[in-house]
Amino acid sequence: MKIGIDARGVNWYKGTGIGTYTDKILRYMINSHKENLYHMYWSGGDYESFRSENSKILMTSKKYYKFFEQYYFPNNLRNENIDIYHIPQNGIGLSPNISCKKVVTIHDLIPYILPETVGKGYLIKFLKEMPKIMETCDGIITVSECSKRDILKFFPMDESKVFVTPLAADKKYKPLDKSKCQKFISKTYNINKPFILYIGGFSPRKNVKSLLVAFSKIYNKLPQKYDLVIIGANRDDSRLLKDLSHDLNIRSNVKFTGFVEEDDLPIFYNACSVFVYPSIYEGFGLPPLEAMSCGTAVITSNISSIPEVVSDAGILIDPFDVESLSNSLERLLNSERLIKKLNTKSLKQAAKFSWEKTSEKTLEAYEKILKI
Repeated sequence: MKIGIDARGVNWYKGTGIGTYTDKILRYMINSHKENLYHMYWSGGDYESFRSENSKILMTSKKYYKFFEQYYFPNNLRNENIDIYHIPQNGIGLSPNISCKKVVTIHDLIPYILPETVGKGYLIKFLKEMPKIMETCDGIITVSECSKRDILKFFPMDESKVFVTPLAADKKYKPLDKSKCQKFISKTYNINKPFILYIGGFSPRKNVKSLLVAFSKIYNKLPQKYDLVIIGANRDDSRLLKDLSHDLNIRSNVKFTGFVEEDDLPIFYNACSVFVYPSIYEGFGLPPLEAMSCGTAVITSNISSIPEVVSDAGILIDPFDVESLSNSLERLLNSERLIKKLNTKSLKQAAKFSWEKTSEKTLEAYEKILKI
């Protein structure tokens, strides 16, 4: 196959799920399937590691992105006789002028499902472009059965056109020496107590408010003193959560770290006692999988895509029921036996996911779309 890929997202969305997804599947396909040609449109630096005998990198300008998307890409794909063109970032930038087969990765439909949790600019762009994208593309890749159901609900079509390729955790998320990790966290971040961990954004759909309320109900009932550590970039919503922790009289027990370098995240996952992720909606839900890959006990939501990822390897709670969350936290932290049981089950469940499997399923989808 001659495969065209909009790889601009590797740099444009670096550090996000879309950026990681684009980076990982590209690396695997280039290195493991040399029989294909990978024709990549690139923006920015850090492209040397993608150079190969079976890859071709074409530089584009971010400033003139509309020209590239609407004119240069369609003409170049036609002139290079590309078989299939893949846009990983929710299909944004897909031109109707492209003549080869077109596949898009739709990670989720959050702007349709929870529009109040999405920034106004992105919401308007997404709602305007998505119907055109769905009509123009020849195939859709998505990251969970839940997201597939959402796509078919809002855009009725032949379900054989939609392919599920679950995501994976990076290989750096693995079991580490817990004692050494705790010492590092103590020295570097001044977190000295055992702690409950949350990693993620502060959008209302992430439901961090309920985690704070649940923690306030049980922190005095635990067998030892625990902190609640919340990792995420300091933005407007984080200030509201800090105010809430003050109002709940738990401010001294809640540590807001702000942004944390990605290389430190596996250390946090390994050092914590339990990872909690009470999100109301996820297209996939990568943080629980990262935690499980480290052998960490997880409490998370029983709705959207998350049960597909966690299965019975974690405690699934109703994210709208604060009592359910607080009771689960209290029960888990009072039972060393249950924590050890979940530690073991987490590793077994996490082993079912890998970027190799994601990439193989992506290539299988390409082949099927070419036959449509």
